Amino acid sequence: MDLLTQELNSERGKHKMADNRFVFLDSNLEDAEKVRPSLTYWQDAWRRLKKNKLSMIGVVTIIFVLLFALLGPYFTPFSYSDQDNQYKNLPPVLDVFNVDEDANFYLSSDYNMFRLSDNGRLEERLENTNKDPINKVYTYVMNVDGEEREVILDFSYNLLPTKQGYDYDYTITYEGVEYTQPTDSMWNKTYPFGTDDLGRDLLTRIMYGTRISLLVAFIATLVNLFIGVVYGSIAGFEGGRIDDLMMRIVDIINSVPLVLYVILLMVLFDEGGLWNIVIALSTVYWVSMARLVRGQMLSLKEQEFVLAARVIGVPKHKIIFRHLIPNAMGPIIVSMTMMIPSAVFTEAFLSFIGLGVSAPMASLGVLANNALSGLLTYPYLLFFPAMTIAIIILAFNFLGDGLRDALDPRLRKG
Repeated sequence: MDLLTQELNSERGKHKMADNRFVFLDSNLEDAEKVRPSLTYWQDAWRRLKKNKLSMIGVVTIIFVLLFALLGPYFTPFSYSDQDNQYKNLPPVLDVFNVDEDANFYLSSDYNMFRLSDNGRLEERLENTNKDPINKVYTYVMNVDGEEREVILDFSYNLLPTKQGYDYDYTITYEGVEYTQPTDSMWNKTYPFGTDDLGRDLLTRIMYGTRISLLVAFIATLVNLFIGVVYGSIAGFEGGRIDDLMMRIVDIINSVPLVLYVILLMVLFDEGGLWNIVIALSTVYWVSMARLVRGQMLSLKEQEFVLAARVIGVPKHKIIFRHLIPNAMGPIIVSMTMMIPSAVFTEAFLSFIGLGVSAPMASLGVLANNALSGLLTYPYLLFFPAMTIAIIILAFNFLGDGLRDALDPRLRKG
């Protein structure tokens, strides 16, 4: 008996020591919520999304791209169709000869001479008044405060033979002083992204191109969201022969290539254009959403709350739209976020091969296509549209990955 009492006392002592390791809270609800606040599903998803740094970078980038496309054109003095052949093929960074105050000369690849101010703004294109094709000497006239001054461009300086022909080194002579090398590099403040072969501002055209690409993507995504969710919900909820028939229709639609749809629409409407791409994407892209929603419906319709709704006589359409679809919104939102960059890339691809918007409108794919002819000479014409497409796709993919983790309750951590 004494031995049993000693063992009980020993166990009580161990429990007291273990109890000292913990801090017990009062049963008051407010104290309990200080440890873990009560959050709704969407509040908890937003809390977890904010912890994902790449997702927040994607959110900020998407906001910037939307502002760039929607508000950017209002802050530029040019339109997407404005042409000025005097300022064609100008790069964003100019190698200039700094010869005097507000007198910086730049020679373009088309052998046109320009004068820039000290802050990098184009002041004028110099007029060529004298050509000596034999000695390769050209004389330009510039106006400074109403006074004409000559700028001599000498191509005959150091004529070097190469395998491709001749490599022309040139000098610039201004007021008796000869300059053999560019003295500075300036950012083109007038055309920050440069100009194309027709003298159109590339920055403005990228703004409009981004607007068109996002417009196509958002319209197609919203249409696909509506059709795919409704179609997939009905197929998954009904099941049986109705499900088999509806899914076979999806297989047939998915088997026809998207390019063929666009070509058929061009033949039907006798021209290509923006709405052809929107219609083509809207008729094809919803099949993936329908399959996703169907899979969600097949698992959700076996839950107890659906059985309870059926027992009390809730109509089928109310069960689908009030109970099943809201419970599947997490995967639907993630899929919709992933569809937007896919639609942007598809629109750019179709425009790149000539099935997109018509001139003079510009989408990102059209701008990339226009840059191919002078890719080696003017690489910036392809770099900026391609960079814009890459930024849009990466931003939405980062956001989609974060949403996938945040909206999955099984991944909930502390």
